Amino acid sequence: MKIRRIAGLAAAITAGALVLSACGAADAPADQNQADETTNGAEAPDTTDREIDPNAIIRVRGGEPARPLVPSNTMETNGGNVIDQIFSMLVSFDAEGTPRNEVAESIETEDNQHWTITIQDGWTFSDGTPVHAHNFVQAWDQAALLSNGHLASFLFESIEGFSVEEDSLLSENGGLEIVDDLTFKVNLSGRDADFGIRIGHSAFAPLPDVAFNEDGSLIDNLGTSPETTIGNGPYVLDEWINDQVIRLSVREGYDSVRNPQNGGLEFIAFTTMDAAYTALRGGDLDVIDSIPAANIETFMTELDGRGSSAPSAVWQGFTIPSYLDHFGPGEEGNLRRQAISMAFDRQEIVDALFGGTNTPAVDFTAPVIPGFTTELEGQEVLQFNPELAAERWAQADAIRPFEGTFELAYNADGGHGEWVEAVTNQIRNTLGIEAQGRSVPTFAVFREEILAREINAAFRTGWQGMYPSVGYYLSPVFRTGAGSNDGDYSNPEFDALLDEALAAPTPEETLDRFHRAQEILLQDLPQIPLWNGTARGGWGENVGQVQFAWNTVPVFHQIVGFAS
Repeated sequence: MKIRRIAGLAAAITAGALVLSACGAADAPADQNQADETTNGAEAPDTTDREIDPNAIIRVRGGEPARPLVPSNTMETNGGNVIDQIFSMLVSFDAEGTPRNEVAESIETEDNQHWTITIQDGWTFSDGTPVHAHNFVQAWDQAALLSNGHLASFLFESIEGFSVEEDSLLSENGGLEIVDDLTFKVNLSGRDADFGIRIGHSAFAPLPDVAFNEDGSLIDNLGTSPETTIGNGPYVLDEWINDQVIRLSVREGYDSVRNPQNGGLEFIAFTTMDAAYTALRGGDLDVIDSIPAANIETFMTELDGRGSSAPSAVWQGFTIPSYLDHFGPGEEGNLRRQAISMAFDRQEIVDALFGGTNTPAVDFTAPVIPGFTTELEGQEVLQFNPELAAERWAQADAIRPFEGTFELAYNADGGHGEWVEAVTNQIRNTLGIEAQGRSVPTFAVFREEILAREINAAFRTGWQGMYPSVGYYLSPVFRTGAGSNDGDYSNPEFDALLDEALAAPTPEETLDRFHRAQEILLQDLPQIPLWNGTARGGWGENVGQVQFAWNTVPVFHQIVGFAS
């Protein structure tokens, strides 16, 4: 059998991946004594002679998770960042986005359809029980089960036995087979070019025996407390105080590719990004993964050089749900979506609010992702064209006159108010309609309204790569019924192209199908692309080795604290 260790995919996957660090280097953790060349600001003070405290607790900006900490039912960063520290997957990604085996000993396939996975002996969960093949198989069974309704279930759809029509356990329908304690087989319904890296997503984490009832179903309170959140990662959940803080400590017995260099993490919730930045400057926070708009041009000076700025894998836009009146499927809705997209000047807003550091979007992915292109047919709909925008809106009014106000909802604790105001002002001026932002107090409440389909407005949308693939920006968000398809978009032709992409025999053919799928999105505009974010972060004077990975997330385990 031909052996394809997951690390062998690195060259293809990381061609466009970048590291965000203080010095822009990709070969070592960033230290505090080097200033970011991409940002204007003071040079950071030299900290090479400072003593490291191995027990230091690192305080980072967080937020209230939208749901319990269940790996396959979490698709947002507040919960996802915590889950990624509590659990270890078969593979993980280094700061550059290069995959490497973590729990896996080997991942083998000859045809991208039939896989044999062997896990390393000696892995345990934080309750001391071993990590065996059945812990993966049972977890994947429940993640994919229709009646559980897990948000990441779509990630398992290529496994034989997956169903969106009835409950179907993968292990009972040809998809998963346990060989022995350390080996299991995965049979896909067809070739899947992304599967070898997709299993690095936290949805594919194993679960301990205590997570299951006797019949194999998940316990009701899974992921709601330290007692019911048992993982196999580098950290352990110690405390979760809603809307305040999540505390993690280092897990004894973890010894792999993410060994913590600190004594633990505190994810502290803030109601606004301004409040978090103030806490950082005041010494009450150690690491922040975003900078308020008002401080973008000054934060490097204000933090004495302790900051970073570089292109990221983040895509920003806003969703116009298909259930929103006047924007449903059909000619009227399509005309209005085109009009909205061409009614505001992305570059002008980027220059005014982000110091020109963000990049106006030309598609639904990010420039750092391998396969990104600026040559998709239909990209002109993302360019500012006030005359054509007004014409499209008038054509839609001829079908059915628009009544009311176009609202763009956003979470107030994320620092989005200024750009929402700028976008809606330009839409109002261009189209001659009432347009305004709608503030929702917290991200958790914002997500609750979206998931319940109670938002009744367009709403801010962001997508951050969890593994470096064009497909990850498309399938989870736009495929019919996908867990993050918050606007209920559905186009059979788009879905078929995704299937063709994953089954394609060569990487070139895979990308061709993904690009064609994106051209359909540019016609339908289920979401309005805005810009690709620049990952900006900062840290306090008492921490070092701060690095932001290809997907903009801090590399938490390598951050060190200095002795006082």
